[in-house]
Amino acid sequence: EVQLVESGGDLVQAGGSLRLSCAASGFTFDDYVVGWFRQAPGKEREGVSGISFSDGDTFYVDSVRGRFTISGDNANNTVYLRMSSLKPEDTAVYYCAAVRGSGNPFIVIWPGYEWTYWGQGTQVTVST
Repeated sequence: EVQLVESGGDLVQAGGSLRLSCAASGFTFDDYVVGWFRQAPGKEREGVSGISFSDGDTFYVDSVRGRFTISGDNANNTVYLRMSSLKPEDTAVYYCAAVRGSGNPFIVIWPGYEWTYWGQGTQVTVST
């Protein structure tokens, strides 16, 4: 069965850190772009970071650049999102998604781009 499974979401105080994981089964990330998205209550889903698994190119939106780090683990077929200096406005359900062949991690911010696989989401809550 092909699926993406996110984990690592939690309740954390402002200034704290979390590491989210996106594990793939049924396929390998080798030539995929993997993106992290988030959706806060009452807001639209937004792309926050992407990685081209084949060459390691990464992208971050301005609001998370310098605080979040995306990385890929070939051995475990997993993409991580390390989040530090968390703020209350980072509170959201975080989703990962994957699409084959683009090679361009910027696609996380392209409206309407069709991603092949989506995970079920993991809740991140940052308290003041």
